Amino acid sequence: MRRADLRINVIGTSGAGRTTLAARLGERLAVPHVELDALNWGPDWTERPPEDFRADLAAFIAQDAWVLCGNYTRIRPMLMERANVIVWLDYPRWLVTWRVLCRSVERAWTGRELWAGNRESFRLTFFSRDSIIWWSIKTFGKNRRKYRAMFEELAGRSDVQAVRLRAPREAERWLTDIKPAER
Repeated sequence: MRRADLRINVIGTSGAGRTTLAARLGERLAVPHVELDALNWGPDWTERPPEDFRADLAAFIAQDAWVLCGNYTRIRPMLMERANVIVWLDYPRWLVTWRVLCRSVERAWTGRELWAGNRESFRLTFFSRDSIIWWSIKTFGKNRRKYRAMFEELAGRSDVQAVRLRAPREAERWLTDIKPAER
């Protein structure tokens, strides 16, 4: 597969490290990278209208090469039409939970902007039904079953490469093995 044709979707439960891996991958391959969350969320943690989200996603994935990270089930058919590499960060529950906890505390402490002016706060992180930590814990098992089924389906396809990484060192090795773009 030529680098100019790579269209990669990185998936995994919140906190696994999708965004970090996808950003590093995009930089290494010198292709655009986007987080689905950045396309989905508007100011004040309001979801953007579905037609705007889909239009922005369609414009992004129309490019010849890209790296995208995220797990939105409602747009999976759009992604599966274009993606030719699916990378699943299938890390242990304890590691994902630890990572999302550390990440959330760091984001709440620094007040770093995520998308559209949104920031995590200690109130949102620890005292809200919308806590990303609780979301990660609650969806871990469901996501693992969903991705396992997806990878079983992908096993019969020759047009999509399925990469399942079970530990950060595997992801690091995989990323290192990818030939970087010539600058």
